[in-house]
Amino acid sequence: MNYTEGTEQYKHDRAKKQMLWFGIISLCMTFAGLTSAYIVSMERRDWLENYDFPQALIISTVLIVVSSLTIQLAKKAIISGKKQLGTMLLLVTIGLGVAFVISQFIGFKAFTAQGYYFTGAASNITTTFLFLIIAVHMAHVAAGFISLFTVFVNHLRGKYSKESHLGLSLGVTFWHFLDLLWVFLFALMFITK
Repeated sequence: MNYTEGTEQYKHDRAKKQMLWFGIISLCMTFAGLTSAYIVSMERRDWLENYDFPQALIISTVLIVVSSLTIQLAKKAIISGKKQLGTMLLLVTIGLGVAFVISQFIGFKAFTAQGYYFTGAASNITTTFLFLIIAVHMAHVAAGFISLFTVFVNHLRGKYSKESHLGLSLGVTFWHFLDLLWVFLFALMFITK
């Protein structure tokens, strides 16, 4: 099909998909810059090599991976008309997302308990990068929660069906992206500690 052809709805849906992917690509570029700076900074003499990696960040990784599974199952249930199951799975996803955020803050607290801070006399380049990378990801998780709540409300209003579920699909895609992004960031931080 020629890109200028198609119904107005098709064009509208395609534009929404493109906007999401442009957003995802720009976020990838942001984190590529951050992680590149992190890797280059590892050559500095003041780079920390021995610190206790917070267990809470490992737990948060498991939580967000499981939430990616539950949101995918929610999508499948909603599209196949199993509204109650979809509702329950979306609520579980939201709960796992909240638990992820809580475990991230516990991870921050574990760093500070070791005497490492984002800025100030007790900080160094390593901890500044760790705090920054986690905080920037958390800001995007906040956007993910807005998306999740929008999907949840629209689901309760009966806006999704087998034939019409673009908003659901976009929300699920964004949540999966946040999941994959965190797994990448976690692996980078864990392997390089």
